[in-house]
Amino acid sequence: MDHTHGSANIITGKSKIMSKKLAIIGGGNLGASMAEGLVSSGFILPEHLTVTKRNISSLSELSEKGVLVTSDNEIAVKEADWIVLAVKPFQLKEVLSAIQPCLDPSKHILISVVTGIWIKDIQEVVGNRFAIFRAMPNTAIAIRESMTCVCSHQATEAQLAYVTDLFNQLGRSVFIEEKLMDAATVLGACGTAYAMRYIRANIQGGIEIGFNVATASLIAAQTVKGAAELLLQKNTHPEQEIDKVTTPKGCTIAGLNEMEHQGFSSSLIKGIITSYKKIVDDM
Repeated sequence: MDHTHGSANIITGKSKIMSKKLAIIGGGNLGASMAEGLVSSGFILPEHLTVTKRNISSLSELSEKGVLVTSDNEIAVKEADWIVLAVKPFQLKEVLSAIQPCLDPSKHILISVVTGIWIKDIQEVVGNRFAIFRAMPNTAIAIRESMTCVCSHQATEAQLAYVTDLFNQLGRSVFIEEKLMDAATVLGACGTAYAMRYIRANIQGGIEIGFNVATASLIAAQTVKGAAELLLQKNTHPEQEIDKVTTPKGCTIAGLNEMEHQGFSSSLIKGIITSYKKIVDDM
């Protein structure tokens, strides 16, 4: 039976399994960003982390920090307790098949950050005796500000705590049901592009009313960052914060109403639904 946690049950605080060794199979942009974040946050000692890649020359910065880098996935797996699968989707079956003889369900726990790969897809190769996590970070993981959605299968409370702690070093995390992973991709990953497009439009508007590009970019980006932090830290609804800056006959409400007349919220909602349908239809 799958074990999933709702957002109200997120486990916080440092995990006590800090001595566990972790291998990241696939040191591309995502894998390397994860390794960098986990080491710089102090979550794991560099000597307890292994990162693999065919061409390890691009991992020299990690190597200099004490992380073991290798092109041999089997060596990495044998040394590790936790295995993060961070390869491209088309590579996963081949990689899993190659390391499968080295995998031990009594020792190894698998975490997949491979886009579009379901837990059952992994089980088809390695069997169904492993604790498996599926996680979907977004590109902000590069600066440890990812929103990562996670689901699990056959995981213990201690393992859930470890994975929560791991991804909280790289931003924020929430456990969801696996059936919501496609929706999470739209809201949490595609959502980065939607937010960027809003910021870009904000910048263009700022230029039209008198700012240069650099100043408009700074104001737009920091304003969006501040707005997001208000919601995250105060746990309020957007409309509560909107009410604080809209005064009768004021410029804010005039602008908001014009945006709504032009279909602002409606177009965003339609865009989200269109992206979701695209994922579902392409499966």
